[in-house]
Amino acid sequence: MQDLIEIRWHGRGGQGAKTASLLLADAAFNTGKYIQGFPEYGPERMGAPITAYNRISNRPITIHSNIYEPDYVVVVDDTLLESVDVTAGLKETGAIIINTTKDNAYLHDVLHGYSGTIYKIDARKVSMETLGKYFPNTPMLAAVVKVSEIMSDEEFLNDMVGSFKHKFAKKPEVIEGNMKALEMALKSVEKV
Repeated sequence: MQDLIEIRWHGRGGQGAKTASLLLADAAFNTGKYIQGFPEYGPERMGAPITAYNRISNRPITIHSNIYEPDYVVVVDDTLLESVDVTAGLKETGAIIINTTKDNAYLHDVLHGYSGTIYKIDARKVSMETLGKYFPNTPMLAAVVKVSEIMSDEEFLNDMVGSFKHKFAKKPEVIEGNMKALEMALKSVEKV
């Protein structure tokens, strides 16, 4: 892992991008990393574009600002590709991970010539098959862990069992589906 990895999440209110960024921060912290995880809101309403951020490092983090040149960008809702400049500041050595079923030619076109690595995953399919409902944040969380290699798949899955047991203490029946979503997503990310 690099000394400092910066991640920017783009989603819509209610899709869980903020929650996923905080779960990623917790998982990284639990594997001995220094972390930051924080959202940025515009109008706080369901469906409005939101941005969330992560900083993950092997050393203490002394930066306390938004992230303007991320190593990775996670796009939870592909409708944002045409309305938000999701590649703004994204390092060419980094990658963008998009929840989409759109074809590769469309993605290259809508990303305005971004020459870094592009990954995609059908988070809807993963979510529907494992959870029976559309919750894109769980598959996208696994996708960014897989692409960024912040931690091993095994470390990530082991940590998430504990996180889900805590988060879903009153709904333990959803833990198994969420774990299956993570496992399936780790295998479903594809390079464009």
